[in-house]
Amino acid sequence: MRIPAVSALVLACLTVGGCTSGAGSDIVVPPAPVAMKTGSISAASAGPMPAADIGEMQAAARPPVRPQPAALAWEGPASQSHAFDGMETTVGMPMPAERPVAALRPTMSETRGERTQIYGHRFRDAKPMNFGRVSPRSLAVHGVDVSRWQGDIDWLRLRTQGANFAYIKATDGGDHVDPMFGTNWRKAKESGVKRGAYHFFYWCRTAGEQAEWFIRNVPRDPDALPPVIDVEYNHQSNCKMRLSRAKILEKMQVFMDKLERHYGKRPIIYTAPDFYADNLDGEFMEYPFWLRSVAAHPTKIYPGRRWVFWQYSGSGLTQGVEGKIDLNVFHGSESDWHNWVAQAN
Repeated sequence: MRIPAVSALVLACLTVGGCTSGAGSDIVVPPAPVAMKTGSISAASAGPMPAADIGEMQAAARPPVRPQPAALAWEGPASQSHAFDGMETTVGMPMPAERPVAALRPTMSETRGERTQIYGHRFRDAKPMNFGRVSPRSLAVHGVDVSRWQGDIDWLRLRTQGANFAYIKATDGGDHVDPMFGTNWRKAKESGVKRGAYHFFYWCRTAGEQAEWFIRNVPRDPDALPPVIDVEYNHQSNCKMRLSRAKILEKMQVFMDKLERHYGKRPIIYTAPDFYADNLDGEFMEYPFWLRSVAAHPTKIYPGRRWVFWQYSGSGLTQGVEGKIDLNVFHGSESDWHNWVAQAN
Protein backbone atom coordinates (compact mmCIF):
# COMPACT_ATOMS: atom_id res chain seq x y z
CA MET A 1 0.00 0.00 0.00
CA ARG A 2 1.30 3.46 -0.87
CA ILE A 3 1.72 5.61 2.26
CA PRO A 4 0.01 9.02 1.91
CA ALA A 5 2.38 11.95 1.85
CA VAL A 6 1.17 13.30 5.19
CA SER A 7 1.51 9.90 6.90
CA ALA A 8 4.99 9.54 5.50
CA LEU A 9 5.96 12.91 6.84
CA VAL A 10 4.65 12.06 10.32
CA LEU A 11 6.45 8.72 10.28
CA ALA A 12 9.70 10.36 9.25
CA CYS A 13 9.31 12.97 11.94
CA LEU A 14 8.75 10.35 14.64
CA THR A 15 11.72 8.38 13.36
CA VAL A 16 14.16 11.20 13.94
CA GLY A 17 12.44 12.14 17.20
CA GLY A 18 12.17 15.79 16.29
CA CYS A 19 8.39 16.34 16.50
CA THR A 20 7.44 17.40 20.01
CA SER A 21 4.76 19.66 21.35
CA GLY A 22 5.59 22.47 23.68
CA ALA A 23 5.35 26.18 24.18
CA GLY A 24 8.51 26.98 22.30
CA SER A 25 9.23 24.02 20.08
CA ASP A 26 6.40 24.37 17.58
CA ILE A 27 7.69 27.52 15.95
CA VAL A 28 8.94 27.02 12.42
CA VAL A 29 11.97 29.16 11.76
CA PRO A 30 12.08 30.23 8.10
CA PRO A 31 15.34 30.54 6.19
CA ALA A 32 17.23 33.68 7.14
CA PRO A 33 16.34 36.51 4.71
CA VAL A 34 18.88 38.62 2.93
CA ALA A 35 18.66 42.13 4.34
CA MET A 36 18.44 45.04 1.90
CA LYS A 37 18.56 48.58 3.22
CA THR A 38 16.74 51.54 1.75
CA GLY A 39 17.44 54.63 3.77
CA SER A 40 17.09 53.65 7.41
CA ILE A 41 14.63 50.82 6.76
CA SER A 42 15.61 47.20 6.29
CA ALA A 43 13.49 45.21 3.85
CA ALA A 44 13.83 41.42 3.75
CA SER A 45 14.04 39.68 0.43
CA ALA A 46 11.70 36.80 -0.22
CA GLY A 47 12.87 33.38 0.95
CA PRO A 48 12.69 30.13 -1.04
CA MET A 49 9.27 29.44 -2.55
CA PRO A 50 7.59 26.29 -1.21
CA ALA A 51 6.25 23.74 -3.64
CA ALA A 52 2.68 24.48 -4.67
CA ASP A 53 -0.05 22.23 -5.96
CA ILE A 54 -2.16 22.99 -9.03
CA GLY A 55 -4.81 24.81 -7.00
CA GLU A 56 -2.24 27.12 -5.44
CA MET A 57 -0.67 27.80 -8.82
CA GLN A 58 -4.04 28.73 -10.29
CA ALA A 59 -4.78 31.00 -7.33
CA ALA A 60 -1.40 32.68 -7.72
CA ALA A 61 -2.16 33.35 -11.38
CA ARG A 62 -5.24 35.36 -10.48
CA PRO A 63 -4.83 39.11 -9.88
CA PRO A 64 -4.07 39.88 -6.22
CA VAL A 65 -6.86 41.24 -4.06
CA ARG A 66 -6.01 44.70 -2.82
CA PRO A 67 -6.50 44.87 0.96
CA GLN A 68 -8.80 47.48 2.40
CA PRO A 69 -7.10 50.45 4.09
CA ALA A 70 -7.05 50.50 7.86
CA ALA A 71 -9.92 52.28 9.58
CA LEU A 72 -9.07 55.48 11.39
CA ALA A 73 -9.48 55.79 15.13
CA TRP A 74 -11.49 58.98 14.83
CA GLU A 75 -13.80 57.42 12.25
CA GLY A 76 -14.61 54.25 14.21
CA PRO A 77 -12.89 51.07 15.43
CA ALA A 78 -9.30 50.86 14.27
CA SER A 79 -8.01 47.99 12.22
CA GLN A 80 -5.03 46.07 13.53
CA SER A 81 -3.62 45.64 10.05
CA HIS A 82 -1.44 48.35 8.64
CA ALA A 83 0.01 46.53 5.63
CA PHE A 84 0.72 48.47 2.46
CA ASP A 85 -2.41 48.60 0.34
CA GLY A 86 -1.00 47.30 -2.89
CA MET A 87 0.75 50.43 -4.07
CA GLU A 88 4.42 50.53 -4.86
CA THR A 89 6.23 53.13 -2.80
CA THR A 90 9.79 54.29 -2.48
CA VAL A 91 11.01 54.38 1.09
CA GLY A 92 12.96 57.51 1.83
CA MET A 93 12.73 61.00 0.47
CA PRO A 94 15.15 63.54 -0.93
CA MET A 95 16.26 66.52 1.10
CA PRO A 96 16.84 69.88 -0.49
CA ALA A 97 20.39 71.00 0.15
CA GLU A 98 21.58 74.46 -0.77
CA ARG A 99 20.72 74.04 -4.47
CA PRO A 100 19.81 70.44 -5.23
CA VAL A 101 16.06 70.35 -5.53
CA ALA A 102 15.80 71.89 -8.98
CA ALA A 103 17.89 69.03 -10.33
CA LEU A 104 15.40 66.39 -9.20
CA ARG A 105 13.64 64.67 -12.06
CA PRO A 106 9.88 65.42 -11.97
CA THR A 107 7.39 62.58 -11.88
CA MET A 108 4.72 61.94 -14.51
CA SER A 109 2.19 64.10 -12.69
CA GLU A 110 4.58 67.04 -12.91
CA THR A 111 5.32 66.52 -16.59
CA ARG A 112 1.58 66.54 -17.26
CA GLY A 113 1.38 70.02 -15.76
CA GLU A 114 -0.71 69.03 -12.73
CA ARG A 115 0.98 71.56 -10.50
CA THR A 116 -1.07 73.38 -7.91
CA GLN A 117 -1.22 77.14 -8.05
CA ILE A 118 1.21 78.96 -5.78
CA TYR A 119 -0.18 82.02 -4.01
CA GLY A 120 2.06 84.85 -2.91
CA HIS A 121 2.22 85.45 0.83
CA ARG A 122 -0.06 88.10 2.27
CA PHE A 123 0.55 87.26 5.91
CA ARG A 124 1.14 89.86 8.59
CA ASP A 125 2.95 89.44 11.89
CA ALA A 126 2.00 90.68 15.34
CA LYS A 127 5.69 90.61 16.27
CA PRO A 128 7.57 91.27 13.02
CA MET A 129 11.27 90.44 12.90
CA ASN A 130 13.83 92.03 10.63
CA PHE A 131 15.78 89.13 9.12
CA GLY A 132 17.72 91.42 6.79
CA ARG A 133 18.71 90.21 3.35
CA VAL A 134 17.86 86.61 4.22
CA SER A 135 14.23 87.32 5.03
CA PRO A 136 11.80 84.41 4.63
CA ARG A 137 9.72 86.73 2.44
CA SER A 138 12.38 86.38 -0.25
CA LEU A 139 11.38 82.71 -0.62
CA ALA A 140 8.50 81.71 -2.86
CA VAL A 141 6.39 79.06 -1.14
CA HIS A 142 4.87 79.87 2.24
CA GLY A 143 2.60 77.81 4.46
CA VAL A 144 1.24 77.34 7.97
CA ASP A 145 0.90 74.79 10.72
CA VAL A 146 -2.34 74.51 12.67
CA SER A 147 -4.02 72.73 15.54
CA ARG A 148 -7.22 73.03 17.58
CA TRP A 149 -6.11 76.46 18.78
CA GLN A 150 -6.85 78.00 15.37
CA GLY A 151 -10.50 77.03 15.74
CA ASP A 152 -12.75 76.83 12.69
CA ILE A 153 -10.51 77.76 9.73
CA ASP A 154 -11.72 79.21 6.45
CA TRP A 155 -9.36 77.11 4.37
CA LEU A 156 -10.21 78.62 0.99
CA ARG A 157 -9.48 82.12 2.23
CA LEU A 158 -6.38 80.97 4.08
CA ARG A 159 -5.01 79.44 0.89
CA THR A 160 -5.41 82.63 -1.12
CA GLN A 161 -3.53 84.50 1.61
CA GLY A 162 -0.47 82.38 0.89
CA ALA A 163 -0.97 79.08 2.70
CA ASN A 164 0.27 76.83 -0.10
CA PHE A 165 0.93 74.03 2.38
CA ALA A 166 -0.23 73.24 5.90
CA TYR A 167 0.99 70.86 8.55
CA ILE A 168 -1.92 69.82 10.72
CA LYS A 169 -1.55 68.51 14.26
CA ALA A 170 -2.86 64.97 14.41
CA THR A 171 -1.71 63.31 17.62
CA ASP A 172 0.51 63.52 20.65
CA GLY A 173 1.62 60.77 22.97
CA GLY A 174 -0.21 57.51 22.58
CA ASP A 175 -3.80 58.43 23.39
CA HIS A 176 -4.58 61.97 22.26
CA VAL A 177 -6.00 63.13 18.93
CA ASP A 178 -6.32 66.81 18.13
CA PRO A 179 -10.11 67.33 18.07
CA MET A 180 -9.89 69.44 14.90
CA PHE A 181 -7.64 67.06 12.98
CA GLY A 182 -10.34 65.25 11.01
CA THR A 183 -12.04 68.49 9.98
CA ASN A 184 -8.80 70.27 9.11
CA TRP A 185 -7.46 67.26 7.20
CA ARG A 186 -10.57 67.09 5.02
CA LYS A 187 -11.07 70.82 4.45
CA ALA A 188 -7.42 71.50 3.66
CA LYS A 189 -7.55 69.01 0.81
CA GLU A 190 -10.89 70.31 -0.44
CA SER A 191 -9.41 73.82 -0.64
CA GLY A 192 -6.33 72.69 -2.56
CA VAL A 193 -3.83 73.22 0.26
CA LYS A 194 -1.00 70.69 0.24
CA ARG A 195 -1.33 69.04 3.63
CA GLY A 196 0.67 66.90 6.01
CA ALA A 197 0.22 65.66 9.58
CA TYR A 198 2.46 65.98 12.59
CA HIS A 199 2.84 64.16 15.90
CA PHE A 200 4.00 65.78 19.13
CA PHE A 201 6.37 63.29 20.75
CA TYR A 202 5.83 62.47 24.43
CA TRP A 203 8.98 61.25 26.16
CA CYS A 204 7.14 59.28 28.88
CA ARG A 205 5.53 56.92 26.34
CA THR A 206 7.16 54.21 24.24
CA ALA A 207 8.00 55.11 20.66
CA GLY A 208 6.22 52.05 19.30
CA GLU A 209 2.93 52.94 20.98
CA GLN A 210 3.12 56.49 19.67
CA ALA A 211 3.83 55.34 16.13
CA GLU A 212 0.88 52.96 16.19
CA TRP A 213 -1.36 55.71 17.54
CA PHE A 214 -0.34 58.07 14.74
CA ILE A 215 -0.91 55.34 12.14
CA ARG A 216 -4.38 54.63 13.56
CA ASN A 217 -5.39 58.25 13.15
CA VAL A 218 -3.65 59.59 10.05
CA PRO A 219 -4.79 58.28 6.64
CA ARG A 220 -2.25 56.90 4.21
CA ASP A 221 -2.83 59.40 1.42
CA PRO A 222 -0.26 59.21 -1.40
CA ASP A 223 -0.79 62.92 -2.10
CA ALA A 224 -0.05 64.02 1.46
CA LEU A 225 3.23 65.57 2.53
CA PRO A 226 5.59 63.34 4.54
CA PRO A 227 4.65 62.90 8.21
CA VAL A 228 6.40 64.98 10.86
CA ILE A 229 7.76 64.08 14.29
CA ASP A 230 7.78 67.15 16.56
CA VAL A 231 10.58 66.82 19.15
CA GLU A 232 11.17 69.60 21.63
CA TYR A 233 11.13 70.42 25.32
CA ASN A 234 7.67 71.09 26.71
CA HIS A 235 7.97 72.78 30.09
CA GLN A 236 4.19 72.64 30.58
CA SER A 237 4.00 68.87 30.14
CA ASN A 238 3.35 66.57 33.08
CA CYS A 239 6.18 64.41 31.74
CA LYS A 240 9.25 65.70 33.57
CA MET A 241 11.53 62.93 32.34
CA ARG A 242 14.82 64.07 30.82
CA LEU A 243 16.30 61.24 28.80
CA SER A 244 19.89 60.87 27.72
CA ARG A 245 20.84 61.94 24.21
CA ALA A 246 21.35 58.30 23.22
CA LYS A 247 17.91 57.29 24.49
CA ILE A 248 16.23 60.20 22.71
CA LEU A 249 17.86 59.25 19.43
CA GLU A 250 16.87 55.61 19.92
CA LYS A 251 13.21 56.45 20.56
CA MET A 252 13.08 58.81 17.60
CA GLN A 253 14.56 56.17 15.31
CA VAL A 254 11.98 53.57 16.36
CA PHE A 255 9.12 55.99 15.75
CA MET A 256 10.43 57.21 12.39
CA ASP A 257 11.17 53.71 11.13
CA LYS A 258 7.60 52.60 11.82
CA LEU A 259 6.14 55.62 10.05
CA GLU A 260 8.45 55.19 7.08
CA ARG A 261 7.45 51.57 6.68
CA HIS A 262 3.76 52.41 6.82
CA TYR A 263 3.58 55.57 4.71
CA GLY A 264 6.52 54.90 2.38
CA LYS A 265 7.88 58.40 3.05
CA ARG A 266 10.78 59.45 5.21
CA PRO A 267 9.47 61.52 8.14
CA ILE A 268 10.51 65.13 8.66
CA ILE A 269 11.97 66.17 12.02
CA TYR A 270 10.61 69.39 13.53
CA THR A 271 12.61 70.88 16.39
CA ALA A 272 13.53 74.04 18.28
CA PRO A 273 16.97 75.54 19.07
CA ASP A 274 17.46 74.34 22.67
CA PHE A 275 16.39 70.76 22.02
CA TYR A 276 18.46 70.65 18.84
CA ALA A 277 21.61 71.88 20.56
CA ASP A 278 21.30 69.27 23.32
CA ASN A 279 20.31 66.25 21.24
CA LEU A 280 20.26 66.63 17.45
CA ASP A 281 23.31 68.63 16.41
CA GLY A 282 25.18 66.37 13.99
CA GLU A 283 22.53 63.62 14.13
CA PHE A 284 20.11 62.27 11.51
CA MET A 285 21.94 63.98 8.67
CA GLU A 286 20.04 61.84 6.15
CA TYR A 287 16.67 63.12 7.38
CA PRO A 288 14.86 66.29 6.28
CA PHE A 289 14.46 68.95 8.99
CA TRP A 290 11.85 71.59 9.75
CA LEU A 291 13.49 74.22 11.96
CA ARG A 292 11.96 76.78 14.30
CA SER A 293 13.94 80.02 14.18
CA VAL A 294 11.93 83.17 14.89
CA ALA A 295 14.80 85.56 15.67
CA ALA A 296 17.45 84.76 13.06
CA HIS A 297 18.05 82.79 9.88
CA PRO A 298 18.41 79.02 10.43
CA THR A 299 22.02 79.09 9.22
CA LYS A 300 22.89 81.11 12.33
CA ILE A 301 20.95 78.99 14.81
CA TYR A 302 21.58 75.58 13.22
CA PRO A 303 24.95 75.90 11.47
CA GLY A 304 25.67 73.10 9.03
CA ARG A 305 22.13 71.73 9.02
CA ARG A 306 20.23 71.38 5.77
CA TRP A 307 16.55 72.08 6.07
CA VAL A 308 13.30 71.77 4.11
CA PHE A 309 11.00 74.05 6.11
CA TRP A 310 11.66 77.09 8.27
CA GLN A 311 9.13 78.17 10.91
CA TYR A 312 9.90 81.86 11.05
CA SER A 313 7.00 83.18 13.14
CA GLY A 314 4.65 82.06 15.87
CA SER A 315 2.65 85.28 15.76
CA GLY A 316 1.31 85.36 12.20
CA LEU A 317 -1.93 87.10 11.30
CA THR A 318 -4.04 86.29 8.26
CA GLN A 319 -7.54 86.19 6.88
CA GLY A 320 -9.27 82.85 7.35
CA VAL A 321 -8.04 82.40 10.92
CA GLU A 322 -8.95 84.24 14.09
CA GLY A 323 -5.95 84.90 16.30
CA LYS A 324 -2.32 84.00 15.70
CA ILE A 325 -0.91 81.27 13.50
CA ASP A 326 2.55 79.80 12.87
CA LEU A 327 4.14 80.85 9.58
CA ASN A 328 6.54 78.68 7.58
CA VAL A 329 8.42 78.74 4.31
CA PHE A 330 9.88 76.11 1.99
CA HIS A 331 13.61 76.20 1.28
CA GLY A 332 13.69 76.72 -2.47
CA SER A 333 12.04 78.29 -5.47
CA GLU A 334 8.56 77.62 -6.78
CA SER A 335 10.01 75.14 -9.27
CA ASP A 336 11.99 73.47 -6.47
CA TRP A 337 8.76 73.08 -4.53
CA HIS A 338 6.93 71.32 -7.35
CA ASN A 339 9.85 68.98 -7.91
CA TRP A 340 10.25 68.21 -4.22
CA VAL A 341 6.55 67.46 -3.81
CA ALA A 342 6.65 65.16 -6.83
CA GLN A 343 9.62 63.27 -5.42
CA ALA A 344 8.11 63.10 -1.93
CA ASN A 345 4.95 61.52 -3.37
